[in-house]
Amino acid sequence: MTAPESRRLHLGEVIEYSRRSPDKESPNEDAFGIFAPTDRSLILVVADGVGGRRGGEEAARIVVETFARVLNHFQWRQSARGVVATETEAITLRTAILNAIETANEEIIKLGTGAASTVAVVEIQNQTLRTYHVGDSLIMLVGQRGKVKLRTVSHSPVGFAQEAGMLEANEAMHHSERHIVFNVVGSNEMWIEMGSPVEIAPRDTLILSSDGLSDNLLEDEIVEIIRKGPLKESVQHMTEITRERMEHHVEGRPNKPDDTTILAFRRLRKKAVTRKKRKPTPPVSPAAPLEQPQVASSEKAESLV
Repeated sequence: MTAPESRRLHLGEVIEYSRRSPDKESPNEDAFGIFAPTDRSLILVVADGVGGRRGGEEAARIVVETFARVLNHFQWRQSARGVVATETEAITLRTAILNAIETANEEIIKLGTGAASTVAVVEIQNQTLRTYHVGDSLIMLVGQRGKVKLRTVSHSPVGFAQEAGMLEANEAMHHSERHIVFNVVGSNEMWIEMGSPVEIAPRDTLILSSDGLSDNLLEDEIVEIIRKGPLKESVQHMTEITRERMEHHVEGRPNKPDDTTILAFRRLRKKAVTRKKRKPTPPVSPAAPLEQPQVASSEKAESLV
């Protein structure tokens, strides 16, 4: 995928982009999934296979395929409690998301190869979102005027130091231990950080990305680019700058070639949203290597590709 692609859904617009690092010929180790259990709900998933470990590509794929399998196990409906499984109201989207991450963790551990992945997940129901994440993939919600309404903290020493005010953003970007991550899917010590519900206002922009984006653009740069203008054009602009910095090192400027995956969502005003007939695609074969991220689909919790 060399350019962002746009999808118009009932809740808003989703832009997807994923491209492997310019300095390698091996497969992209990122994967992503877009799932719509009902017209008024959406689940976005970005998984980043941990570089330097065997099987990073397989680990990221397992994460996304596990989400597809867990979500597709149930029929979903709207209720007073939100989206619940038709078979039993005890199963909510929150339960399904937590189960998917925990199940993927067990499956990756069973590989016995040391493979691992980070994961960033956003659950959207109507005007409210909730985040779930493991590792250092980024989730950020930005208002039209540039206010950062939500940003996840990387599960890393540098991420925690920056959040505590011990490191400035530019210092953190160039820190020698920036890429040490102590929480991954594929570890017996894995833990899931779940955020509180946050309301999405019209024209707010949500970003999920692997660290190929955040290692090459400062937060202020991301915010300034993404907060206004057509969403697809904004994401295109980000990807062009990111790619240029990966390919041409300039002293003092961020530069880290890496696979890069971005999912961007913007809630549109109701009158501006139109429905399109969904076109499911065949499930991804677990045995097939992925040259670029893909997702599985079904008629239940349909993933859109």
